[in-house]
Amino acid sequence: MSDWLQDWLSNEELHAPAVLVTVARVEGSVPREPGARMLVDAQGFRGTIGGGHLEHRALEMARAMLEQGGGQAHVERFPLGPKLGQCCGGIAWLAFEMADAEQIALLNRRRNEDTWRVVFVGWTASPSARSTNGCVAETSSQVERADGRAVHPTSLFDGSGRLLAGRDAPAFDRAAGTHIFQDADNRLWLADAVLAPRAHLMLFGAGHVGAAIVRALAELPCRVTWVDERDELFSASIPANVTVEATDTPEALVEKAPHGTTFLVMTHSHALDLQLSHAILSRPGAGDWFGLIGSSTKRRQFEHRLRERGIDAARLDAMVCPVGLPGIEGKAPAVIAASVAAQLLLVWEAAARQPDVSTEFI
Repeated sequence: MSDWLQDWLSNEELHAPAVLVTVARVEGSVPREPGARMLVDAQGFRGTIGGGHLEHRALEMARAMLEQGGGQAHVERFPLGPKLGQCCGGIAWLAFEMADAEQIALLNRRRNEDTWRVVFVGWTASPSARSTNGCVAETSSQVERADGRAVHPTSLFDGSGRLLAGRDAPAFDRAAGTHIFQDADNRLWLADAVLAPRAHLMLFGAGHVGAAIVRALAELPCRVTWVDERDELFSASIPANVTVEATDTPEALVEKAPHGTTFLVMTHSHALDLQLSHAILSRPGAGDWFGLIGSSTKRRQFEHRLRERGIDAARLDAMVCPVGLPGIEGKAPAVIAASVAAQLLLVWEAAARQPDVSTEFI
C-alpha cells in the first residue's frame, strides 16, 4: 500500500475537510514520482510531494480550496525552473481534490490489495471552464456527460478492473502507473495506482534485533510477517504493515510462503536457526532472498551442517550471513536494524526493476 495510507491513516480516521494532492505526471527531473501524495487539512499536512517551493505552493493552493469550501478536482502544471526557481528544472503536474473519507477508509481496508482510483479532473477544452495553467477544470462538483448521465468524481477499481465504488469510468492503461489521460469526449482523468507493497519479509525472531528491524521497516513500502513462538515478546504496538504469527511450527510458514518472499532468520536458538535455514534453502526455485544473523564463524558452521543435510553449494553461496551492509560494524540493535533495512531496500528495488516478475499475496 502506498505510504499515504500506511503512514497517516493506520490508526486514525479522516473527519475534517481535507485536500488530497497527488503527483499526477512528471517530465524531466522532479522531487517525487507519480503517485506521491500529500493530505492537507486546516491543522497541517501529512505526506510529502518532495518539499521545496513546489510543495510550499501546493500547500497554499490546497488551503485556498479549503477556505473556499472545496471545489472540483483539477490539475495544475508547474515548470519547476521557470516558475518556482527549483534547480531540478523538470515539470510536475499536481492533481488537487477534496479527500473522501469513505474512499480512504475503503483503501485502508485494501492495504494489501491493488486498487485504482479514477478521478475526473476537468476538460481539455470547454467555454464554461476556468483555465488552470494549461489544463481546464469545471468549477461545479458534478459534471454532466454528453448523454445526460452524471460523472462520478472518483471511482475505485480492483486489480482486475471490477468497480468497487463510484461509477463507470473510461478504460485506462494499468501498466502506465499513476498518470493523466484524455477520453474521446476531451475529458481529463487521473488514473491513480494505489498498489499493495510488492516486498514481503518473513522475519523469524522477536528479540531485540528483530523488534528493532520491525520498527525500522514500519514506514517503508513492505509487508512483514513477524514470527516467534514466544507470544509475550511481541511489542504491544504493532505497525500497520506487520502481521504477527505466534507459532511453534515456523517451518510450516516457510513452506507456504509465496515465491519471492524475503526471509530473515534471527531466533533465540541456533538449533532453530539451523532448522529454518534448511527449510528455506530446501524451497523449490531460487527466487527467495535469505539472510541469517550471525558471524562468519556461524556461517561456516551452518554451511558444514547444511551440506550434510543435502543443501547444494549454489544455494549455500546465496545465503547472506552476516546480514547488513558491509562496513557497518556496530552491534547495537538499532544500528543492525538500520543496516539490514538499507540492505533489504537494495534487494527489493533490484527485484522491482526485473521484468515480468509476478507477485503472490498472502
